[in-house]
Amino acid sequence: MVRTNPVKEKLARGEKVFGCFDPLSSPEVVELIALAGFDFVLLDNEHGPLTAETAYRLMLACEARGIEPFVRVGLQNKQEVLKFLDAGATGIMTPQVNTVEEAKRAIAGTKFFTEGNRGLAGGRTFDFGMRGPLDTFVTPLNDRVLNMIQFEHIDTLNELDDMLQLPGLDVLFVGPSDLAQSLGLPGQPNHPDVTKVADEVIARCKAVGVRTGTVAYTPALAASALDRGFDLIVAAATSLLANAAVNYLAVTKEHAANL
Repeated sequence: MVRTNPVKEKLARGEKVFGCFDPLSSPEVVELIALAGFDFVLLDNEHGPLTAETAYRLMLACEARGIEPFVRVGLQNKQEVLKFLDAGATGIMTPQVNTVEEAKRAIAGTKFFTEGNRGLAGGRTFDFGMRGPLDTFVTPLNDRVLNMIQFEHIDTLNELDDMLQLPGLDVLFVGPSDLAQSLGLPGQPNHPDVTKVADEVIARCKAVGVRTGTVAYTPALAASALDRGFDLIVAAATSLLANAAVNYLAVTKEHAANL
């Protein structure tokens, strides 16, 4: 029996959801993210070292700890998308999607016929064919997958309204770093011009009922993103570790200096 996707269900109810990148592709990090209470872990095949073989083990860790496994993977890597979904991914984030046609391709690759063109084989997402005919899995698996399309270029504003009408688009995810680059502001993801464009994206999405997401690597940035109307917030395990380590050492050294 195919379980549902609680992240999709929460978003449908208007709830906020929280995820965390695991840039290290570590099962232990996956478990820590789950135990901390995040709704999903985001495994990274774009900027991270994730392979299909590693993803398989990470999916098992996610299932053991009850957290949804999402994967970021490029549009050009159709076979990788297929492998991650077959391993058990319940969400796909597609970066650098700049046109309606690219968004269509991204969504189609995550859905079986008639909603898309994902290849069908009786692997672990089909319980290896041991719990019923494959056709009984198709619709619930199509319904389960969450599609996040990344908005990362200013020119995409010209296609945004048409993109938001696409069936199967669950979340439009603003990537502030690459958006800043497209505005001639590399390394300035929190620049007011970037925020202005992101806020326009939020407004257009809300007008048609599409959820929005973004990254926020500190509690202050997360609070700001929520106040502006984002529905889905993603942290990063490496940032959380780095910030905690720096804070720990600063407080400890200050105490030691006062002895």
